[in-house]
This record gives sequence, structure tokens and C-alpha cells, in this order.
Amino acid sequence: MAVPDPLLVFDRTVLRRRRDRAARGWTSQAFLKREIAERLVERLDDVRRGFALALDLGCHGDEIATALGERSAVGQLVRSDLGETFARRAAGPAVVADEEALPFAATSFDLVMSAMALHWVNDLPGTLIQICRILKPDGLFLGAMLGGGTLWQLRQALAAAESEIEGGLSPRVSPFADLRDAAGLLQRAGFALPVADGETIEVEYESALALMRDLGAMGEGNLVLERRRGMGRRATLLRAAEIYGERFAGPSGRVMASFEVLFLHGWAPHASQPKPLKPGSAALRLSEALGTAEHSAGEKVERS
Repeated sequence: MAVPDPLLVFDRTVLRRRRDRAARGWTSQAFLKREIAERLVERLDDVRRGFALALDLGCHGDEIATALGERSAVGQLVRSDLGETFARRAAGPAVVADEEALPFAATSFDLVMSAMALHWVNDLPGTLIQICRILKPDGLFLGAMLGGGTLWQLRQALAAAESEIEGGLSPRVSPFADLRDAAGLLQRAGFALPVADGETIEVEYESALALMRDLGAMGEGNLVLERRRGMGRRATLLRAAEIYGERFAGPSGRVMASFEVLFLHGWAPHASQPKPLKPGSAALRLSEALGTAEHSAGEKVERS
């Protein structure tokens, strides 16, 4: 019996099929990607320089291109997507590309942007290394991916229902990265000046079943390889919807779903970038800046 690869968490063959299926009705399902793309592009406004050639990694329905609008900071935008249907429908030059095996030459792009694609990558550090490699020196990476706090209400409801009805638990909502690890991953991948921050987007739904239908239509359903195969037991899903409504419905009877978005920001290394000072090279002592007394490591300090 083959030993499962611990790096293979997500079934990307199923993801490709779902991405192509989602593309057919994407116009009515693009609201979350559109909102995330707009927030990501807004971060580009803080960068006072231009980018002649940029890559949209995981373009879906061209939401990043739409959010860029008439901004002059980006010259040519190349799109890529795991799904052929999305790539074919892009409004500009596009390729079908797997985020886990990028087909681009080293130092190709001045800017790489990615929204709602990297949370399905099995080897996220490896993919970040590839992104850093295809950037020119002093090139910029801006990414937005779903984080570990995403759909916490649905996780609770499904776990409670499955435990109650089936007497056990299986992975029904895919695991995502945590904010506390994000900047460290960028640094490990070789990025300079790495920054990560998070925002939560709250979406209101008529019911938990409406949320589940939406996730399926967006191609964002459970992709964990060890998930139970076939359709979820109807009784379990209906009970999960009841629990969701009992715990998370507002006064209107509608329910809220949380999507945690991690925003990643890093630069490909370049000699012109600021570097940390060497230990002991500071011109001002920390105690002087804080207006406090300085004590050696072995000196006991009395509390007043």
C-alpha cells in the first residue's frame, strides 16, 4: 500500500475540473473575488513606481485587470489560470498554468499579483519560491489568499452535525494558512521586506445551504484528499444547516459567513533595498530613546 505524500493535501485534479465548471456561470459568483481583487489593487497605490510587465496568477474572470482600471502603474498584464476556460475568456494575453509548476522564465516579471488562488496550493513555500524566482530584482509580489479563520462558522456546524449523526469527523472544510505564519513563509521563500496582514470579509446568506451552494458554484468546495467521497449524507448537511442557523443567524434570520483574507507583500531582493543594521551599530541606545535606566543582564532591579 502506497504511503500518502504529506505535502499532498488538496486534490488539484478536482480543482481544475471545478474551476472550469465555475467559469461557465462565473458572472453571478464573482462577488468575493471581485472584492478581494479590489482590496489587493488598492495596496498597489501605496507603491510609488511603475511595473512594465505584470502577471495575474489565478486570474479567474479578470477581476484584477478590472480593478486596475486606468491605473498607469502597470504596463502589460499577463493572465494565467489553472482552468483553461478562465484563461480562454481573459481579455488580454493569457496562459493555462499550474501555480505549483510555474512555466515562466526566471526574472520575467516586474510585478506578480494573485488573488484567491494560493490557498489551494499544496506546497505554498515552494510556490512562493517560484514566484520570487520569476520576479526581476526589486520586483514586487502582492498576494491575497484565504486564511485559517475562513468559514469558521461552517466548520463548527458541520463538525457538530457529523459528530451527532455519523459518530465521527472527516475533513469537510479545507484547511488554510494562518496569518502568524504568512510573513515567515515569504521570508523563507527569499523575499525581502516581507509583510503580511489580514482582513475579514463578512457575507450574509439566506441560509447555510445557500452558502454551501455558493461555495460549490465558485469552485471553492472541499478539496482535501482524505475527504469522504461521494455526496455528503443529506441528513448530516441538513442538520449542519439547522445548527448553523441556531448559532449564527441574525435578527433577520439570515446567517453570516466569515472569509479571512491574508494579504502578502514582498520584494525580490536587490542591492538598493534597505538592510537591517549590524548588531551594535546603532548610534542611539534604546534606553535613551525610551527615557529609562539601563541595567546589565545580571543586575537585579528593585520594583518601586
